[in-house]
Amino acid sequence: MLTSRSGKIRVLIVDDSSFMRMAIRSVLSKDPSFDIVGTAADGMEGVEKAIALKPDVITMDVEMPRMDGIAALRQIMAKAPTRVLMVSTLTNEGAKATFEALDAGAIDYIPKNVTDSAEAQHIFREELLRKVREAGKSHVGRIAASSPVRPAGVTPVAAPPTRPTASRFTGKKINYVGIGASTGGPVALQEVLSRIPVNFPYGIIVGIHMPKAFTGPYADRLNAKCSMTIREAVDGDVLKPGLALVAPGGMHTTLVRRGTSVVVKTVPTSAYPQYVYIPSVDLMISSMAEATNGSMLGVILTGMGNDGFKGMQLLKSKGGLTIAQDEATSTIYGMPRACVEGGVADEVLPLGQIGFEISKFMG
Repeated sequence: MLTSRSGKIRVLIVDDSSFMRMAIRSVLSKDPSFDIVGTAADGMEGVEKAIALKPDVITMDVEMPRMDGIAALRQIMAKAPTRVLMVSTLTNEGAKATFEALDAGAIDYIPKNVTDSAEAQHIFREELLRKVREAGKSHVGRIAASSPVRPAGVTPVAAPPTRPTASRFTGKKINYVGIGASTGGPVALQEVLSRIPVNFPYGIIVGIHMPKAFTGPYADRLNAKCSMTIREAVDGDVLKPGLALVAPGGMHTTLVRRGTSVVVKTVPTSAYPQYVYIPSVDLMISSMAEATNGSMLGVILTGMGNDGFKGMQLLKSKGGLTIAQDEATSTIYGMPRACVEGGVADEVLPLGQIGFEISKFMG
């Protein structure tokens, strides 16, 4: 974790709303692990203070006068690379701006809930504290997704099957792929899925910790940047070749066997109160391991905590195959680390190799 000599994480708050600057300062200043080194009322001032104050973490609003948050982020990453958290509205437009910011180098985002309810305020406080603390442990530099946008109206050409190179998985078979991620996951998943050809013969489902308003726009964004068809999952969807589904936010996603198919079954969070992260990667991978009887590949990418470890553990016990992202390319090495140190990762690979490794199962 990056800290000042006082042992605290130094934070700069950039927001044009005096209310939000005060609210963020109030939450963080009550925790002794943070030191608020400054505030800025727009992006231009934010860039100046980022360079002058050299904070460990910046919270950055998206919409601001003079210079918006994304333009400010790009300048900061060019002139004084810093861990930046975007403060994003829970809207479709807020989601699109957030994903653009993540591509530009932001570590993560904090959903801005502007309602007056005590529950909403509590959720915002907890998210803010957790994510600023996570950001202090994260890598500033990591591999950015660089796949080209799919031209409108152009049907992707099927890639020919490739012969696998030396791999622990050579000769092994799967029928499905399940992928989990959290902090740093939006960019990492784009990198992985962009390397998988349109004619990949196995169904894929992805679980990433995101609010309900974000998973639909995120799936649309991936669909525009990858060869495969990618969309948000709905209850009753069948996992099938050439399709990658994104588990919807605000609820949990399980997989069940129906005849010869594996089908999505969404469930309310109240049905599984033991799972803190939503949607739960543990629940998704565990249920998928049961539904496929282990005939699948589980992949855990960057993220805080250990969500996914228990699912991968069950998958391994059923003879399934597993990959974890390596530490060097992870924004946060928590989720992959749990799998590696728990002995349930068959392969530990840099982000840039994972999509290619998945594609080898076509051979």
